[in-house]
Amino acid sequence: MAVRRRVLVSAGTCSAKLFYGGFVTSDDSPATALCSAKGCRTPAAWSVVWNNPKLHTPDRRKVWLACDEHRQHLADFLDVRGFLIEVEPFRPGTPPE
Repeated sequence: MAVRRRVLVSAGTCSAKLFYGGFVTSDDSPATALCSAKGCRTPAAWSVVWNNPKLHTPDRRKVWLACDEHRQHLADFLDVRGFLIEVEPFRPGTPPE
């Protein structure tokens, strides 16, 4: 059984192999990146890029991964709080722009 862990990496500040946030299995395979919605185990299709301006510098980018079903819900949750930067297709191994 694979060990699950949370990976959160901000673009430009880390040389880690993975450049996205979400659950991945212990083999660090980008193909196992899952949606960040609570309880969802669907493979990620979208990167929801955000930051909290009260906590993060303007260049800091945090990323939630989303499946097609949860993309709008996660984006709306962040947008209503003024945190949403953009939603883009998930590209494993690519930092958010």
